[in-house]
Amino acid sequence: MTGTRGLIQPGIKCRGPEYLRIIYGPEYLVPQNLERLRERSLGKKRSLAQREFALGIEALERFVAGEPLHRLHECVVGVLAMESEPVDPRP
Repeated sequence: MTGTRGLIQPGIKCRGPEYLRIIYGPEYLVPQNLERLRERSLGKKRSLAQREFALGIEALERFVAGEPLHRLHECVVGVLAMESEPVDPRP
């Protein structure tokens, strides 16, 4: 991958209070429940998102460079493979 990117960073999904209330129930704002949610590790999700993002950028760079279609497909298949990895769907 080329080093021409700098400012682009992967994003983390931000969930609003209403979404969290749907997922965790009306009691999610109780201090003990909030603490439990804060203690959850997001390392695996963050790493996966960064790798997927990097492959997407790589595919775009290959496309702009006019590389053959199979070179773009390598990146796309890589993202699809990562998306099939089991990850806890909760935020």
